[in-house]
Amino acid sequence: MKRQNIIFTLLLLVALSFGSISAIAGNNSISTVGAGGYDLVSYHTGNPQPGVGFNKSVHDGVTYVFISEENKNAFDKNPEKYLPAFGGYCAYGVAVGQKFVASPQIWKVQDGILYFNLDKNIQAKWEEDLSGNINKANKNWKQIKNTSAEELAKNG
Repeated sequence: MKRQNIIFTLLLLVALSFGSISAIAGNNSISTVGAGGYDLVSYHTGNPQPGVGFNKSVHDGVTYVFISEENKNAFDKNPEKYLPAFGGYCAYGVAVGQKFVASPQIWKVQDGILYFNLDKNIQAKWEEDLSGNINKANKNWKQIKNTSAEELAKNG
């Protein structure tokens, strides 16, 4: 009987620990780091760099980090100027009606707007018709912005 109580107690502790992990994983107050931790302002100087945790701002539940207090302040004054297009998804992916995770190392600032792409090959394809793909992506984004990537992939 004593052995059964010990086994039951151990199983209960294991179950409770998994419950705690699930509760933490489902906690929406935990922030996501945007742009892969790169300083969004630094893209506009042509020299993107990873930010540091001392200079951070939270915008729409996403934490952005910056290389300096000056860049943080510039972002805070006008986040829309620095946020990547299409929520940071791959610009070419959005042009074809999908949401692909983009690399913050594959980027282009065009007409003051930051665009990310999946990889160099996709970026080259996107740039073959840059203005046409931007127009397609802008049109598509209005339709897919609030649809999950998984749902788009199922229907695409």
